[in-house]
Amino acid sequence: MVTHTLPRLGRAALRHVVDFALPPRCPSCGIIVPEPNLFCLPCWQSLAFLGEPCCARCGLPFDYETDADAECGRCLADPPPFERLRAAVAYGDTARKVALKLKYSGRPGVAETLAHFMARQLPWLGSGEGEALLVPVPLHRWRIWKRGYNQAALIASALSRRSGIPAELDLLRRTRATPPLKGLGRRERALTVRGVFAVAKEDRPRLKGRHVILVDDVFTSGATAGACARTLRRAGARSVAVLTWARVVRVEPD
Repeated sequence: MVTHTLPRLGRAALRHVVDFALPPRCPSCGIIVPEPNLFCLPCWQSLAFLGEPCCARCGLPFDYETDADAECGRCLADPPPFERLRAAVAYGDTARKVALKLKYSGRPGVAETLAHFMARQLPWLGSGEGEALLVPVPLHRWRIWKRGYNQAALIASALSRRSGIPAELDLLRRTRATPPLKGLGRRERALTVRGVFAVAKEDRPRLKGRHVILVDDVFTSGATAGACARTLRRAGARSVAVLTWARVVRVEPD
């Protein structure tokens, strides 16, 4: 009994030392918080957490209760190439600040916090079927060399550790660099990413018949997620769902 107790006491003591030297901080504003993966109260209150009722396809929030399989007007008029999309929060100032810290401020640990909240959406994406794979939206190698990591791959790895769903970090590849999509319209975004993603022939057996959960940090127009989903389906995926930290909820003009 003593043999088992001492390691636990040692780990507890070590955690107190680490927390004293490097206390957990709010991933948005940086203020000290009681536990890791927590936001301070003002930042927490500024986040708009997403859930039901929403479009059964793209997760766009509805202002009213409706049938569980109801879809928004855009999905009915132009169905996206993925079966479902869910996001933890609506895109706003705090959600944007946290995503940017992960992308550009050398804060890879933020991926654990995003995965903590994103994991709550996994049951809505068919993750319990035993054949699911987590696949991150890939970056081009030049961008990885510049940034040091792919933020979507970090989130997918963290989600895999939490859920037990395997992550295939190199299954989907970006074949060429593309300019930033910010400021482009919906059609321009779609044209920019057309033909950009690929699955190598030798990797297709790993994908055949699997349910893919495509992981990214932010969903804006759906151009990138749509291009990835089409590529994965052509390469043999049985179905594709999308999971992101934040999503834009306003309807953007075409």
